[in-house]
Amino acid sequence: MASRTSHAVLGTRALNRATLARQLLLSRAEMSARDAVGHLLGLQAQNVKPPYFQLHARLAGFRPAELAGLMESREVVRMVTMRSTIHTHTVQDALTLRPLVQPARDREVNHFRKGLAGVDLERLAELARAFVDDEPRTMAELREELLGEWPDADPQSLSVAARCRLPLVQVTPRGVWGRSGQVRLTTVENWLGRPAGSAQPVDEVVLRYLAAFGPASVKDMQVWAGLTRLREAFERLRPALAVFRDENGVELFDLPDAPRPDADTPAPPRFLPEFDNLLLSHADRTRVVAPEIKGRTWTGNQAHCTLLVDGFLAGLWRQDGETLTVQLFHDTSAARKEEIAAEGEQMLRVMGRPEGPEGPGNSGEPGRVSVRFGSIHG
Repeated sequence: MASRTSHAVLGTRALNRATLARQLLLSRAEMSARDAVGHLLGLQAQNVKPPYFQLHARLAGFRPAELAGLMESREVVRMVTMRSTIHTHTVQDALTLRPLVQPARDREVNHFRKGLAGVDLERLAELARAFVDDEPRTMAELREELLGEWPDADPQSLSVAARCRLPLVQVTPRGVWGRSGQVRLTTVENWLGRPAGSAQPVDEVVLRYLAAFGPASVKDMQVWAGLTRLREAFERLRPALAVFRDENGVELFDLPDAPRPDADTPAPPRFLPEFDNLLLSHADRTRVVAPEIKGRTWTGNQAHCTLLVDGFLAGLWRQDGETLTVQLFHDTSAARKEEIAAEGEQMLRVMGRPEGPEGPGNSGEPGRVSVRFGSIHG
């Protein structure tokens, strides 16, 4: 394939629209939940509900029961992968992305070596695997089991070591919409009844990342994956990639035929949950987050649900029963507020409460919902 070495500059709005297109946020996609989870390389899932809200913002006709069914049939799973955070992954990615990021999990254990003095990590992995594969266990149960072997070790360090050394999944009903359950863990191989695969080739993952998050720099992907030294993979792929620069001169790579819509393409309001990967998967987040509001989606260690308006972070939201409270960072027009309210009302009707015999999409009655606006100053 001929080399594509264009170094045209992509402005912030152009980058924004390209990224939204890859993230299925310019218009809702006619795509299954399973295909969307695969396309997005997983859904950030520290909490139970965010993956469902991520898909609602991206897919036409999505209902929580679709993802819940995939969880219950073990076609998707929740496990620690990129950035040492919990993601919802397809089976194939669960078995092959975790080996790709395993070196980062091994380095993570090194930060806890003081609390692991005298602990044989190979023995720890062996004991932990046998314990959780016998039946799914809570982390507290796993910790107590390991303390029986190493009573002088730091309990938290033992937990971290087990989580890093083993590909542990959270078993259902945890993660199923409308149900509750304590976090119980077993290995991905045991839960799926399949051996783990070898790591996905890094070049393949680079191409998948660009398809979902591009155009992007090497550092962008390193932030997304929690890995280092990815420059070599990008250089191998350079002849087959389109190359641009952002307004600061940073080199950006992309798939030649990936969508890069016009910078003036309309972007509808979208309500995103906490920890959405759109806001976490680039080193330079100005393609979505204006510099003056950087850091305002967090309070302490708690992330807030966010609102996109015209493609950019524009406010925060929270749900109180059947009322949606939207707090905007800046004033906006009455017409824009009507668009935001319409999107919010639609979200509440679908996502307002767990589906069931009387839930949204089943009862035939959408229920009364309302959206109220406030502002955030400072």
